[in-house]
Amino acid sequence: MIKGRNKLSKRNAVLSLIVALALTPLLAGCGGGGGGGSTPQWGGFGANPMNTRAGGAGGATGVKLWALTTGGYVSSSPAISSDGTVYAGSFDDKVYAIEGTTGVTKWTVTTGGNVFSSPAVGSNGMVYVGSFDKKVYAIDNSTGTVKWSYQTGGEITSSPVVGSDGTVYIGSQDDKLYALNGSTGVVKWSYTAGGWISSSPAIGTDGSVYVGSLDGKVYALNGATGTEKWAFTTGGPVISSPAVGTNGDIYIGSEDDNVYAINASSGTQVWKYATGGPVFSSPAIGANGDIYIGSYDNSVYALDASTGAKKWAFATGDKVASSPSIASDGTVYVGSDDDKLYALNGSTGAEKWSFTTTGAVSSSPAISSTGVVYVGSNDNNIYAIK
Repeated sequence: MIKGRNKLSKRNAVLSLIVALALTPLLAGCGGGGGGGSTPQWGGFGANPMNTRAGGAGGATGVKLWALTTGGYVSSSPAISSDGTVYAGSFDDKVYAIEGTTGVTKWTVTTGGNVFSSPAVGSNGMVYVGSFDKKVYAIDNSTGTVKWSYQTGGEITSSPVVGSDGTVYIGSQDDKLYALNGSTGVVKWSYTAGGWISSSPAIGTDGSVYVGSLDGKVYALNGATGTEKWAFTTGGPVISSPAVGTNGDIYIGSEDDNVYAINASSGTQVWKYATGGPVFSSPAIGANGDIYIGSYDNSVYALDASTGAKKWAFATGDKVASSPSIASDGTVYVGSDDDKLYALNGSTGAEKWSFTTTGAVSSSPAISSTGVVYVGSNDNNIYAIK
């Protein structure tokens, strides 16, 4: 466990990261969704409970459909409900619900702090999100009415994921991962790690919950009880969020510059791949078995899921904190601190197109069923790109 000066240094490190993301210019459960309980188009940060960041249609060509200007940086990543409503947070302390086709604001909710966390769409008509005011919010997705809020002991940069039974899992900078009743906000259990939990949890097919911490560890917990199953130690703080593969492996990045594959049952290392910089980006898993992830060495990588061998690397003009998203045609979308959103060929890494904003794109894209890509920028805008 991080104590004293070491814990303070890690605290300062993540604060520096979050400030840098702002100044450098989850998920639905199984059968979950918005609009009366149907399946969302993109359920939250990881698109689905396993955080594979895959879904939505291909075909976007890089043309702006609309841009909505908020009052602050948009590092939050959008979610898309079944009816096409887009939800995202902003550093203006607000959560936005936006009509996906027109960009018209349907409602906003003002929290007591910046909203870095990404919303998740639940099966009960709720949108869940965290805030720098240390609270988790449950918001009616149709009206914007706050149904409940739960006060944690620290600022929240983690994004929620919703289990098949409606349980909401989310981390906090009080070093805890919380399991909350999605209908009432009552705590089912909490687990205390050795450092802040800014990582966003993922849920395995057996209900296990996986999450990283600034103590340098990746944890596997029993989703029903919060009991620790195993803890895997990396060489640096873990802000990256895990993705669960169908092959039984967990994929995640670390500030030690590495991408890891960890056996979900035993917690043992399968492989690791060294990039040239800290990995705050979270992995996406393609249908072709490739892992896509960004690094602070300015590159986006495609790695073989079984061996960790590099298939290709694409160099952007700046750090990549954004997490890649994969469309049904294999196109990989990812942002960069060079102010651009990139569309890459998932097989070759060749650039298909790029879209330029006027701020760092640390937000991670969401892809709709019609192929529209939604992403935030530190120029204060939420963009729809077709």
